Amino acid sequence: MKLNQIRDNAGAHYRAKRVGRGIGSGKGKTSGRGGKGQTARSGVALNGFEGGQTPLHRRLPKRGFNNAVFRTTYHIVNLGRLQRAVEAGRLKGDATVDGAALVEAGVLRRLRHGVRLLAKGELKAPLTIAVAGASEAAIAAVEKAGGKVVLPVSGTAAKPAAAEGGAAKPAKAKTGAGTSAKAGEAKPASSKPKTKKPKKADEE
Repeated sequence: MKLNQIRDNAGAHYRAKRVGRGIGSGKGKTSGRGGKGQTARSGVALNGFEGGQTPLHRRLPKRGFNNAVFRTTYHIVNLGRLQRAVEAGRLKGDATVDGAALVEAGVLRRLRHGVRLLAKGELKAPLTIAVAGASEAAIAAVEKAGGKVVLPVSGTAAKPAAAEGGAAKPAKAKTGAGTSAKAGEAKPASSKPKTKKPKKADEE
């Protein structure tokens, strides 16, 4: 190969358009920019403007919605990252590792809506980890290392059941305006015997 045989790839070089060289070239006077106005000046790029016709982003219909502003964002922390923090002395095995401890140790920059634990890497230290969520593989790996994962209770806590062998409490009798205040009291029977009044004979 010689120096005079070196060529660029086909289409790699675009020859510049010669403008403003007379009306015979087709690009003279206004150089293909039309009349006066904003687009005739340099440094102008109107994104989405298509010369007056309805632009593409308005021709296409809308689909669905975006609720990203209110989305719950969790920080992802893997087991290998916790192990490196333990080896560096930034996390202690005897304390509970939660979001505040991770921020203090420099594992996280800030705590948003919580931490989600994933199983990438290997954990050797027996840690007690309190997080907002964890994968099944991460929980199994932590328990295998001798630690445990504390997750928040979802929903409302169930009411404690009655003690085994205990008797059920009797239902209290409702007292109304026409009933006695004490439950179990019966009304005293009337001493006067009830007599039926004779029917009057129809007058003829």
